[in-house]
Amino acid sequence: MGTGLGQYIPVVAYIGFWIICLISLTWRPLYGLYYLIPFVPYRSMRDHFNDYFLGENLLTILVFCIIVGALIRGKRPPPSLLYLTWFIIGLYLYFSMWIGTASGIAPPPLWLLDANFLTWKDYMLIPMIFLAAGLVIEDKKAVRMVIIITGISILFIDRSAIRESLSHSWVTFDENKRNGGPLAFGSNQTAAYLAQSALFLWGFVQFAKEKWVKGLVYLLIAVTLFGTMYTFSRAGYLAVLVGILVLGCLKDRKLLVGLALFLFTWQIIVPTAVKQRVEMTTDATGQLDTSAQDRVDLWKESEAAFFHSPVFGTGFATFQFIPHVHGLRDSHNWFVKVAEETGVVGVFLTVILLGQLFVLSWRLYRRSDDPWYKGLGLGLFVALCVCMVANCFGDRWTYIEITGPLWLLAGAAARSLQLTIAEASPVEPASDSFPVLKTGSGVSVSV
Repeated sequence: MGTGLGQYIPVVAYIGFWIICLISLTWRPLYGLYYLIPFVPYRSMRDHFNDYFLGENLLTILVFCIIVGALIRGKRPPPSLLYLTWFIIGLYLYFSMWIGTASGIAPPPLWLLDANFLTWKDYMLIPMIFLAAGLVIEDKKAVRMVIIITGISILFIDRSAIRESLSHSWVTFDENKRNGGPLAFGSNQTAAYLAQSALFLWGFVQFAKEKWVKGLVYLLIAVTLFGTMYTFSRAGYLAVLVGILVLGCLKDRKLLVGLALFLFTWQIIVPTAVKQRVEMTTDATGQLDTSAQDRVDLWKESEAAFFHSPVFGTGFATFQFIPHVHGLRDSHNWFVKVAEETGVVGVFLTVILLGQLFVLSWRLYRRSDDPWYKGLGLGLFVALCVCMVANCFGDRWTYIEITGPLWLLAGAAARSLQLTIAEASPVEPASDSFPVLKTGSGVSVSV
């Protein structure tokens, strides 16, 4: 804004973390969750904290303060098998890392200095966020606040992503102009977050009653899709299209017509640079471009590694230690990575986890009559579909910046489903009168 105050924002936010940690422990852990939400995806902002004491661990510290503060006050999470599933997965993945150690692939997972242990620790923060949300979200007011703050967080990411993208000239596509973005891990990761956020909002707004709320949300959706377009991520584009298809099939058939029209006219509508990026997937002879072909070669190699150790895999977080074709250090497909690292057992547990998450969002969407709950259920379901598509082209699942916001909403969804079931099953009032039975002759007899 030209005020020169921007340089103080990280310092104020850092101090705010410690204050809200104390508040979470001693008073209202729900406020800690509210403060947490915008910082989960905004990695580039959190990176400023690294210059200060325990700055790189502030997110973890706050999550634990929220959980401990909630447990001290006797709070309990809503009933869900997801908590048990995550616990089993966490244990399995830790012991899976020792398989990599026994094979001589990775170091013993004992300290934060060990890359595999650090990967596991960061991944396990995601279910801790889910637990924290389930503990402190207890009523509809809290559910609404989580959704509202999530929308504000999306707007902040939109602003940062669009400002960075449009700081370059995009008359033609130039790979060198793509940057890390607000998630700090690259344009493809930013695209995955923006795509799932846009479709979550799109699903949620289907049940909004107030016109001004609909107007604001649709405007935010448009801005988020604009930001997605200028990430130049082909996986992000495909994820958005699949999300619109799912939403069209489940709720608004008009979207299917609009999607069909777009697919026939997109080359006329989109900017030249975007068109060039999409057409780079194959060359004039129909062959895959270098980037796409490298991924196919990597997946074939991972297939061979899977069949070499199909039951338990090579060990969690070992992919980064194993030499791969073209010098690649990421699987560029999360599902392939799960299969290679954790084997059939890991795949089985992952399918159960994802199935339970989809069922949670679907049940909330189908069972609730409350527009906030129903919109949350549908929006989360569609966002999960988008997330699955994005993960076919890279590991987006283990990044807390991308998956963390989904599990925050899942925590709200679990509580919303519990509230919905409770409202649908009121307790019958007690009666002091004796029950009355009718005899076969029609005479009433008190007993």
